[in-house]
Amino acid sequence: MQWKADWGLRLRMFVTMFLLTAVYLAFIGALSVYLGFGFTGIIMVFALFSGAQWFFSDKLTLWSMGAKEVSEDEYPELHGMVRRLSQQANVPVPKVAVVDSRVPNAFATGRSQKHSAVAVTTGLMQTLDDEELEGVIAHELAHVKNRDVMVMTIASFLSTIAFLVFRFGFWFGGGGRDRNNGGVFVAIAVSLVVWAISYLLIRALSRYREFAADRGAAVITGKPAALASALASISGGMDRAPKEDMREQAEMNAFFIFPVSGGTITRLFSTHPSMERRIDRLQQLEREMEAA
Repeated sequence: MQWKADWGLRLRMFVTMFLLTAVYLAFIGALSVYLGFGFTGIIMVFALFSGAQWFFSDKLTLWSMGAKEVSEDEYPELHGMVRRLSQQANVPVPKVAVVDSRVPNAFATGRSQKHSAVAVTTGLMQTLDDEELEGVIAHELAHVKNRDVMVMTIASFLSTIAFLVFRFGFWFGGGGRDRNNGGVFVAIAVSLVVWAISYLLIRALSRYREFAADRGAAVITGKPAALASALASISGGMDRAPKEDMREQAEMNAFFIFPVSGGTITRLFSTHPSMERRIDRLQQLEREMEAA
């Protein structure tokens, strides 16, 4: 199978960024009222935040998830696997990081193909065999090749800032009775709307991009069945993981290859399609490749 540009994914990324830009501007206006800054001041503050987030996105994401960049001396086999699969995917070799967690999972981050990182948990390496691990790493490299990691990073950043304004706005500005209270509550309400819209956009894009990355992994490795087997193994490993580890990782579900499971509401707004649907599509790809 040949790598093909996924125009469905590209269209969704464009729409997501367009809508986020509109929401971003509304959020800036609301914050200018809330903080009492002029519009120019708010633009400067957000330009500073956005610039820092853009240039340090990979480091910030790795740090927030407890991932540590590792050398080839520490994990020679993992580095060799990432380097070989990167060559097969025709992307620059990313940084390699490891998360000390019993939850079997993996993720990719970065602002571009040249500035990216792939991280796996110790639980993942203990759970999967070599072929399954290759499938997972190829899946993450497909995210890098598709450039959807950048969109997810930006969307998640805006969503987090909006949620913090909503959460702490009541504590620091919502309890007084002065004449500026109206502006404070407007800012808080807009922040809630911004967070909700970002939340939904992230999940809508994330579900589609997982299918695209699964297909990309199949093209890179030529072994869709290996990734299907890895997803089943990861799902079983999730059931055995300690509850405290699950709670710690749930906040970053959109980045992982497999989401930390939850209740009915969590599944309804899941960042990923169901494991069964993903495995069915991978099995279909396997049959197509065998028939070719």
